[in-house]
Amino acid sequence: MRELDFGRRAARSGKAASAVVFLHGYGADGADLLGLADPLAEHLPDTVFLAPDAPEPCAGNPFGRQWFPIPRLDGSSEAAASAGLMASADDLNAFLDARLAGEGLAPDRLALVGFSQGSMMALHVAPRRAVPVAGIVAFSGRLIGPERLAAETLSRPPVLLIHGDADPMVPFAEMGAAGEALTAAGFETFGHVMRGTGHGIAPDGLSVALTFLRQRLSA
Repeated sequence: MRELDFGRRAARSGKAASAVVFLHGYGADGADLLGLADPLAEHLPDTVFLAPDAPEPCAGNPFGRQWFPIPRLDGSSEAAASAGLMASADDLNAFLDARLAGEGLAPDRLALVGFSQGSMMALHVAPRRAVPVAGIVAFSGRLIGPERLAAETLSRPPVLLIHGDADPMVPFAEMGAAGEALTAAGFETFGHVMRGTGHGIAPDGLSVALTFLRQRLSA
């Protein structure tokens, strides 16, 4: 397993009672999302924010990182993409276990917030962990292998799907497909559409995410 570098923002109150882990998109790095801690921390003062870098240099962007290759963007094979996903899932699980232990927190005090490929990782990894996390916020992503979800699910944290209806990178229809599969597999699933938003995080989406996180991470 590969150890992930990460950024950390301490709890504003000085004592962490919960944690949010940001999972960045393809071609970015942890710093790309760690800035979201600034507007969130004001309302989540007892939360520590963590943002790991994906384990691989990005094939499509030499300055960024990737959780796994994406064939339509970098010309990789489907086999390489699948193998990359499995390897990164192991890396991410090890990271979550280590950081929970390091912060002295139980899994139900942890929320995952992903964007794009980071959302794909969150939606793949969290349901396959034996003990449920507090929740998943998935911005602008998709659910990988929805036909396998029910059979491979070990825990069912609540999920909030947020997507722009003008997304040119990950089609808006992926939000509905993910929601249907999650609901069918027994997950409590919520959704929010960012009207007129492309592949990004709009203020209304961040506000809905904050409300969800406050509900799930409240003492």
